[in-house]
Amino acid sequence: MQEEIKEDTQDRMAKSVAALEQAFAKIRTGRAHPSLLDGISVDYYGNDTPLNQVANVVVEDARTLAVTPWEKNMIPDIEKAILKSDLGLNPTSTSEKIRIPLPPLTEENRRDLTKIARNEAENARIAIRNVRRDANSLLKELQKDKDITEDELHRAEDDIQKITDDHVKQVEDTLSVKEADLMKI
Repeated sequence: MQEEIKEDTQDRMAKSVAALEQAFAKIRTGRAHPSLLDGISVDYYGNDTPLNQVANVVVEDARTLAVTPWEKNMIPDIEKAILKSDLGLNPTSTSEKIRIPLPPLTEENRRDLTKIARNEAENARIAIRNVRRDANSLLKELQKDKDITEDELHRAEDDIQKITDDHVKQVEDTLSVKEADLMKI
């Protein structure tokens, strides 16, 4: 039972780190990257559909994304979805393609994006600590029900703490890489 709790804790903490990496992918740096548009949904015949399922998104050059819809009549809907997103992008369209130029980041924008990245990292740390709390409470219930001894409880809590420390370090490493990427000109 203890091993199952540890494995579940490991999985849930790993998902928190993966969610952080996804959130960081949406925070733009100076370079164009297709994952920047991952969070955008387009109205496709009455259904909200992810942009990458109705169009091809590619990097045209270092500061430009190109979106080629599979159906030309989708161009206005895709443009509206990009404008409504909180990414601050201004798409321009031709008859077949939408180009999205990424404006260069100012020092102030970089600082704001760094604050957002730190906030996302803190949310990931909170999620990891919540998983630790849940695991420890399950272990205490096992000890209360006399399924494990007090020594086993302390050993398992130490293991859970080691897992927690490892995942918090992963969050810190991911954050430092993202901050360096954001502040690089």
